[in-house]
Amino acid sequence: MASGAVAPPPPPLAGGRRVFGGRGVLLRRRLAATPMKDEPVISTNSGKEEMIAHSVNVARKASIPSVSSNISNRTPVTPTPLHPAEPSDLRFNRLRPSIEKSDCKYTRYFGRYVAREAIMDEEYWIAAWLRAEDHYEDQSGDRYVESFKRKFASQEFHALKKRCGRQVGEKYTCFVAVKNDDVTRTVVNSVVGTVDLCVRHPLHGETYPAEPGNTPFYSRIYQPDQPKFGYLTNVCVAKYARRQGIASNMLLLAIDAARLDGAESIYIHVHKDNLPARRLYDHVGFKMVDMDGARQSSDLCLLSFNSMH
Repeated sequence: MASGAVAPPPPPLAGGRRVFGGRGVLLRRRLAATPMKDEPVISTNSGKEEMIAHSVNVARKASIPSVSSNISNRTPVTPTPLHPAEPSDLRFNRLRPSIEKSDCKYTRYFGRYVAREAIMDEEYWIAAWLRAEDHYEDQSGDRYVESFKRKFASQEFHALKKRCGRQVGEKYTCFVAVKNDDVTRTVVNSVVGTVDLCVRHPLHGETYPAEPGNTPFYSRIYQPDQPKFGYLTNVCVAKYARRQGIASNMLLLAIDAARLDGAESIYIHVHKDNLPARRLYDHVGFKMVDMDGARQSSDLCLLSFNSMH
């Protein structure tokens, strides 16, 4: 799957296991930016529709088995409920809106893609599905893995929407990388990557962000007199879209967004044995944080990026 070890969805800050991401923000206007690339960009297919990614096929089939894949079908579709108690506005045949009509605050163009904040339910769903695929990537041989992935994606979809909609104490934003071309596509066939950003003040007694899900309940008191920081999680890129600079450009966009929201530093966790992710973060500009002995005993390393430089 892509980049970033993804932790189970219930905690507000789900962590990442293999990770890869971007910079350059359009704040109501386009800023000049030089795209970064993880690897050379592969050639296009002369403007023809690309083969739909396996992850998107599975997402569509698991949620709406009877829906036609013909993207010209504009009839609204009500998919199988992902969670009976929490209805959504998912329509898997909805066509991708133009970038100009998206009215996004943060945008970064690179190659055949554009990174921006998620604005539609279908984008949140594919972001959740990419995380599910990453979480179960090493269990592809399990006969029940598709059911596990759908349950994981369902929980993460609703949790993600809640986090992004509840901007009290923490500003949570989900960024997606979307295909940017002249081909008519559905929304679910356009999203190729995702990363989350949380901007907040440190909690009482907190020096560095805790590992995902390990923040003690009693310390959920913010320190508004302390500088804000950004925290990145869930960096994922679809398998078929890797090695095109998607992860690095999403990361750089999230860094710029965090800086514009007042964050002085940006943090991210990475597994110690995930060398490709660590090389990516080093390339983007993240540095290892000095940690105490207890932290070093963890499987995760904490990296930081000083947004004020």
